[in-house]
Amino acid sequence: MALLWQKRAGGVRYEVRSAGRTVRLYTNGVLHTQYNPSRLLTGSVWDLLLLGALALPGFTPRRILVLGVGGGAVVHQLLQLFPAAQVTGVELNPVHVAVARRFFGLRDARVELVCDNAVTWLAMHDGEPFDLVIDDLFGDVDGVPCRAVAADSDWMDLLAGALARQGVLVMNFAGARELRACAWHADRALRRRFPAGLVFATPTCENRVVTFLPRDVGTAALRAACQAEPRLRQALQRHRVRALR
Repeated sequence: MALLWQKRAGGVRYEVRSAGRTVRLYTNGVLHTQYNPSRLLTGSVWDLLLLGALALPGFTPRRILVLGVGGGAVVHQLLQLFPAAQVTGVELNPVHVAVARRFFGLRDARVELVCDNAVTWLAMHDGEPFDLVIDDLFGDVDGVPCRAVAADSDWMDLLAGALARQGVLVMNFAGARELRACAWHADRALRRRFPAGLVFATPTCENRVVTFLPRDVGTAALRAACQAEPRLRQALQRHRVRALR
């Protein structure tokens, strides 16, 4: 794997590496983004963030919010699937924003990149609601990835408040333990707001990505959408999906 760029800032080591056309961003040795412009699917966790947007029949998000951009792999994927969408990406790390633009080509006019604290930004947001919100806010402890913001009732209420009435919420969890601690399991108001959910997993990592849905549709629409899109026909063979319980 070729080293394209590296930098140390604030005690953090950043590296951008390439393998063929695939570009990868590492922060303190933790893989933050992997993207190949010639492929829609990455084969890893970024696919899981994407697939939930296909779970509702006829769902075509016009306004998308991505919290935690990294290098922007899922933003590229979303724009390929939903070319008419406008994407707002909020990223705390200015190095990641610069890398996303320089090495991952995230300079599309349909994308607004905001360098800010996602919690503060979302609390202050008073604009038009979003159709799809993706919470991919991650940090690391001793090189081990973990959620940067606990998925408690306060945070999930704030996320839900940014959504349109029939909007979809996607949240990334570092593993099954983080998912079990999610407020949705015990908060009745959240379960009324999101009566169903799908849990996505992949053999390449421990992450669990949950798509919280405004109504229960099972997996039929998702499977039909993947079959209808040639670039996604292998997705549910590579990755696993089940109902949230």
